[in-house]
Amino acid sequence: MDKKDKKDEIILQQLEVIQTLTEHNLRRMGTDFWGSPLTPEVKTPEAPSRDGPKPPASSQGKPDAPEDPQTAGARTEPQEEAPPPEKLEDLQKELDGYIGLAAVKKEVRNLIDLVKVHQLREKNGLPVTELSLHMVFSGSPGTGKTTIARLMARIFHSLGILSKGQLVEVDRAGLVAGYVGQTALKTRKAVEKALGGVLFIDEAYALNGSSGNDFGQEAIDTILKAMEDHRDDLVVIAAGYDDLMDRFIHSNPGLESRFNRFLHFEDYTPEELLAIFKMRCEKGCYELEEDAEGFVRDFLREENRDPESFGNARGVRNVFERILVCQASRLAGQETVTREDLMRLTAADVEAARDGEHLDPLGGL
Repeated sequence: MDKKDKKDEIILQQLEVIQTLTEHNLRRMGTDFWGSPLTPEVKTPEAPSRDGPKPPASSQGKPDAPEDPQTAGARTEPQEEAPPPEKLEDLQKELDGYIGLAAVKKEVRNLIDLVKVHQLREKNGLPVTELSLHMVFSGSPGTGKTTIARLMARIFHSLGILSKGQLVEVDRAGLVAGYVGQTALKTRKAVEKALGGVLFIDEAYALNGSSGNDFGQEAIDTILKAMEDHRDDLVVIAAGYDDLMDRFIHSNPGLESRFNRFLHFEDYTPEELLAIFKMRCEKGCYELEEDAEGFVRDFLREENRDPESFGNARGVRNVFERILVCQASRLAGQETVTREDLMRLTAADVEAARDGEHLDPLGGL
C-alpha cells in the first residue's frame, strides 16, 4: 500500500470515529431543544426523562388502526402502573429553567395557584365552581407547546388532578378515519390512551373539514363527549397557529364552552435562540469558541427571518446539526483528532455551515 492509500485509510477511520461520537452526543441531547435544565429528573414509564425523551408510541400522533366493532372488547391490554407523582417544587423549578416563555410561565404559575386554592376550598367544605383545565396553546412551530403540555400533565399529576400524568399527542391523522363510523372508534382509542393524563391535539384546526362529508366533525363530537364523561381524569390541550386556533374554537359552541384557557407562545428573540444553541452545546459536551459566538448569532438571525418557516427552537437544532456536519468534515482532514478537537466548534465550522459547505473529507488529496 503506497503512502497516499495509507493516508486515505487513516482519514476514513477517523471519519468513522467522529461520526460515531457525534451520533452518540446527539442521542444524549435527545429531542428536547427548548433548553430544559441539566439536572436529572425522575423517570417514568410514559416519559423517560426530559433530557433525551423518547415519547411513547401513543404520543407520536399515530394511534393504532381502529378495532373491528365486532371484536372490540375481545382483547384486554394490561394496565400500566401509574408512576408516582413528582414533587411540585421540582416541576416548578424545571419550568423556571426553560429559556424564554415568560408569559407562559406566569400563566402556568397562576393556574397552579388557582388549583391549589380550589382544592383548599373543597377541603374546608366551601362551595367551588367547576374547574375546567382544558386549554388552547397558540403560537408558531418550535415555541415549546408540546414541551409545556407534557410538563402540565406531570404538574396536574403532582397536584392529584390526573391519575397518571402521561401525554398522548395526536393530530388529524391520528383521529380521523376514511369511512363512516371508524373515526369515532379511532378517536375513542386515542382518548382511552390519554385517560389519566393529557390528550394533546396538534394543529387541531385541521379537524374542521372543508367538505360536507369530512369526518373531522365526528372526531370533534367524540372528543367533546369524552371531555364531559371523563372530566375528572382527562385534560385536553388543542394547539396550533394563533388565528387558525381562534377560528377553530369559535366555530363550535361546544368547543367555546369547554376551552376557556388560552396560552400564547411568543417567538424566541435572537438572544434566546443563541442561549438555546449554547444549551445544546453544553448538553452535548461541545465548546463554542469565543470568536465563533458572533457568527452563530448572525447565522441564527439570518435563518430566523421568518419564525414560522425557521421553526424557532427547531431551527436552532437544524443549525446546530449543520455545524456538526462541517466540524466532522474539518476533523476528517486532520492527521490526528484529540478529545479537545472533538469538543471544539470553531468560527470556521459556523461559516462553513452558513455558506452551505459540506466538504469531502478526502478532498484535496
